[in-house]
Amino acid sequence: MYKEPVTVNGLKKLQEELEEIKNIKRPKIIAAIAEARGHGDLKENAEYHAAKEDQARTESRVMEINTVIARANVIDVTKIENLGKVIFGSTVTVKDLDKGGENILKIVGKDEADASKNLIYFKSPMGKSLIGKNNNDLINVITPSGEKNYEIIKVEYI
Repeated sequence: MYKEPVTVNGLKKLQEELEEIKNIKRPKIIAAIAEARGHGDLKENAEYHAAKEDQARTESRVMEINTVIARANVIDVTKIENLGKVIFGSTVTVKDLDKGGENILKIVGKDEADASKNLIYFKSPMGKSLIGKNNNDLINVITPSGEKNYEIIKVEYI
């Protein structure tokens, strides 16, 4: 079974999402299904079908979360000696050599990735370009919007 790397924070968020589904979302869905059943004929009951679809999506997400947790290889970078190398879970300050300015990026797993929060999936073009590099290295990233150039300013394990 393939182990999927997950940060400590990523695992915590998955566990919180699972608890929210079990304790809040599931009971609401069950109540919605029960209410819709009370409206009569189920064949033409849009509320019932919508609630059942919501239930199917929710149960699918529960299975997905359980699978990720079961396959999780939790990596706590705070317990690893920082030798200045970009690894999974590290926080990297990069300087955009094309436009100027700096960005602080964190290399994370699939379920944690969110580009709007600078949480970069380690298998994304940017993540692949950063992994294994060191302080002061120059990187070239091929993205859908074109080629970009960066310099690694700082690597932190926080």
